Amino acid sequence: MNPDLSGKRIVLGITGGIACYKAAELTRRLMDHGATITVVMTDAATQFVTPTTFQALSGNPVYTETLDARMANSMAHINLSRQADAIIIVPASADFIAKLSHGLADDLLSTLCLAKGNCPLIVVPAMNREMWAHPATQRNLQQLLQDNATVWGPGSGSQACGETGSGRMLEPHEIVNETIAFFQEKLLHGKRVLITAGPTAEPIDPVRMITNRSSGKMGYAMARAAREAGAQVILVSGPTALEAPYDVQRISVTTAKQMYDQVMQHAHEADIFISVAAVADWHVSNFQENKIKKTGNAGMDLKFAPNPDILASVAALDNGPWCVGFAAETENLLEYAESKRQRKNIPLLVGNLAQDVMDADSTTMVLFEENGHQQLPTLPKLAASRQLIKHIALKLSA
Repeated sequence: MNPDLSGKRIVLGITGGIACYKAAELTRRLMDHGATITVVMTDAATQFVTPTTFQALSGNPVYTETLDARMANSMAHINLSRQADAIIIVPASADFIAKLSHGLADDLLSTLCLAKGNCPLIVVPAMNREMWAHPATQRNLQQLLQDNATVWGPGSGSQACGETGSGRMLEPHEIVNETIAFFQEKLLHGKRVLITAGPTAEPIDPVRMITNRSSGKMGYAMARAAREAGAQVILVSGPTALEAPYDVQRISVTTAKQMYDQVMQHAHEADIFISVAAVADWHVSNFQENKIKKTGNAGMDLKFAPNPDILASVAALDNGPWCVGFAAETENLLEYAESKRQRKNIPLLVGNLAQDVMDADSTTMVLFEENGHQQLPTLPKLAASRQLIKHIALKLSA
C-alpha cells in the first residue's frame, strides 16, 4: 500500500450521473494510498451504482438517509463531516452544484455539505458539455469558489451522450493525484517553476539519431512535487513515454537546441529553474537530408559541434530564476559534481551515480552547495523530489 494518504478520512459524496462507475474505481484507488473512505450517496446515484458496491469496496457502511438509526443520535450529517479530513463530491452533477451554491439541504449529502464546518469541500464536476457551459452552471461554480470550495476539472473528451467537449469527469488516477497534492504543504504557493526532463535526441539523418540515456522519471517527479507544493509548473521535456503530471504545462521538444529555445523563452518568467534533463552535449553538424545508405563495412563520417549550455545560460541571466542543476556521474561524484556546480555558478546541484539511478524508480541524492554537501537517504523518486522541493523552499525563504 502506498502511504501518501495514510490516516486521512475522506467522505466521498456520490451524485447521480453515468460517471458514478468511475467513483467505484476511485474508492479503491484512494484506499490503496491509505485513505479511509465513507460513501454518502444521493437517491439519484443509487440508480446508477448500488450502495452495496461501495460498501464492498470501502469496507464501511454507505449512507443515503438523513435520519440514520445506525447512529445513536441519528445525525449522520453532523457526525460524518466532523470526522472527515475532506469531502469530495464525485461526480458532482449540475443539479447538485446548483444545490450547493444556493445552500439547499433536502437530502443527506447536501445537508452534510451545509453542516461541514471547517472540513474542506472538493467538487469534481461531470456533465454534458452544454450543461457545463451554461451561464447558470458557471455562476454556481463561481459562488462555490467564493465560498472556499475547491473545484477539480472538468476534463474534455467524449461523453456518454455521444458528444465531445468539456464536462467530462477527471479520471480516477487524476483525482487520486489531486487528493494527494491537496494534503501536501504548499511551500511554493505562488511560485513559477521551470523544469527540464528526459533526454534530447540529435538527428544524424531523417531516420537516425544519437541521444542520452534518460527515462525522464526524475524530471517528471520533480514537476509533480513542485505542483503539489502549490507552484505553477512548466515542464520542457525531451522524448519520453511518461504522462505529464495533471495541471503541469508540458512543452515537448526533441533536440538540445529546441530545449534551449523553450527554456530561454520562459526563464524570465520563472522564480525557480530546475535542470534535470540529460541534454546531449553535442549535435551532428553534418546532418544529412536523406537517409545515409549502408555501403559495405564503411562507417559514418560524423562531425560534431557543441550544443548550447542551458543551465549556464539561465544562471547567467540578469534577475534570472534561482537555479538547481543535476549531475549524473559514473565515478568521482564528489569531485565532479562540485566542480560542475562552481562552473555553472549555481547555488544548488544534485548529484548521483548514473549506474544506480538510470531507469530506476528510486534515487540517492547528494546535495552540493557553497557550504558543502549532504547525502539524502535512498527514496522513491517522487518522495525524493518532495524532499528536494522542501529544501529549495527553505533556501528561498532564507
